[in-house]
Amino acid sequence: MTEHQPTTERGRIRIEGFEEAVDETDRDGVDVWDDDRRSERRGRLEDVWRRFRSNRSAMVGLGVVAGLVFLTVFARPLEFSTMGYTITVQPFSLAPHDPSEMYVGPANAGPSLAHPFGTDWAGRDQFSRVLAGGRFSLSIGAIAVALALLVGIPLGAIAGYAGGWVDELVMRLVDTLYAFPFLVLAIAIVAVLGQGYWNLVAALALTGWIGYARLLRGEVLAVKEREYVTAATALGVPDRTVVFRHVVPNAIAPVIVQATLNVGTVVLSAAALGFLGLGLDPSTAEWGAMLSRGRDSLVHGHWHVTVFPGLAIFLFVMAINLVGDGLNDALDPQGETVERRRR
Repeated sequence: MTEHQPTTERGRIRIEGFEEAVDETDRDGVDVWDDDRRSERRGRLEDVWRRFRSNRSAMVGLGVVAGLVFLTVFARPLEFSTMGYTITVQPFSLAPHDPSEMYVGPANAGPSLAHPFGTDWAGRDQFSRVLAGGRFSLSIGAIAVALALLVGIPLGAIAGYAGGWVDELVMRLVDTLYAFPFLVLAIAIVAVLGQGYWNLVAALALTGWIGYARLLRGEVLAVKEREYVTAATALGVPDRTVVFRHVVPNAIAPVIVQATLNVGTVVLSAAALGFLGLGLDPSTAEWGAMLSRGRDSLVHGHWHVTVFPGLAIFLFVMAINLVGDGLNDALDPQGETVERRRR
């Protein structure tokens, strides 16, 4: 019987009979554990996609979102000017007219073959403006949500995992901001920063990270008590690695669902700010600004000026909500996230 000497080396477990396999793995330079994690992650993503694909309403919503994105991207050529040079990234144009070109038709003309969505008070083609305006509305929603996630995920993860005064500080800040209605807080930020595309994005991002931080913090509090997190901590894995490699990936699913749903909410908020005159410049072909400028025309019976931008907002928000619901079912088939939210 072989006598083993005690070791002071921390975090290493010796299992007899596996030395040869481990040595071969080391010689080849392949980390079997990383391979297992990657294959498991691929298997999980495939399961999520299979469940999502089986949801017909979610697939319809995804198709509508993809169609709207395609139409807005190819509405007008994309050009960037730098150092005196103009680079054309996307040369195609689905819109028949320049959205800012005036008097391409009679003012406030109804829908026709020449102008499917009619014209506005300045004779600009509404069809071209709705297509091009989607670039502003959809990009504002996507960028604002992405920036909010970049702030909310680290703060929520650190607060939930660290606890103590860190958790207290972050949560008190969240509670303070939650005391203000979302739209009112966005209006206040825009009033301070001023109008403009990036000012509007900043206002919506600064008000949007709060929900992600709170939601992820609650998920992290549950995940950090699980056995694999305890084992990783006992093996001496650094806290940063534990949080962002083990805890966050297993707690992020509800945040992804919430972020997907919030894209529609942010688009609605941007449209509301534009309708109030606090968004982009009123002459910009942004859906909310178009609704704002079309109020007077609606009073005079020119319904098409506001109906088509409003339908575009409705269609996108409905579609993104269908995608979010389908994603929620695919990521959480047992409904555990919904139950936690209800509690």
